[in-house]
Amino acid sequence: MSATNHKKLITADDITLIRSGDKTSFKKLYDLYSGALYGIALRVVISEDIARDVLQDGFVKIWKNFTSYDEKKGTLFTWMSNIIKNTAIDQLRKKAAKYEIHVQDKFVGMADKVNQTKQETDTIDLKDKLRSLSEDHRNVINTVYLMGHTHEDAAKELGLPLGTVKTRVRSAMKELKRIYGTE
Repeated sequence: MSATNHKKLITADDITLIRSGDKTSFKKLYDLYSGALYGIALRVVISEDIARDVLQDGFVKIWKNFTSYDEKKGTLFTWMSNIIKNTAIDQLRKKAAKYEIHVQDKFVGMADKVNQTKQETDTIDLKDKLRSLSEDHRNVINTVYLMGHTHEDAAKELGLPLGTVKTRVRSAMKELKRIYGTE
């Protein structure tokens, strides 16, 4: 193969075939776009394992909802990248909610064991670790994950642009991963 050989682009016929359930055309779509979409997922979730899960879940959503793609509203890549981004954000929220429930369970367990001298080491310094974040990061984590607001609602509540909130959430989660040694 020569260096000038380019992959075939998705045509209007391919889009029609995918809408009708053609798996060969969908595989072509996957082959063409999975690398770029994986990169988008990775930038959001930071973890390669989670990004692979997001890519898989995202392509399932793309397959199931392909009939809703409207070329008049935007490009195919933009439509798919929005699905991948939203899937990645949902994955972060699930992880954060699971982490919050785990932490709350630990605190409840500690309250039940007030008379015991051994405390759970992963909850002793939680407040300190959250305090080690910058005020900007602490505010977005508190608003989005602890108070349960969407990024859009957090942006309104904090008086910040949506992009700033999303960037701060990503940065704060990355910092928490580094602090907890899970990065």
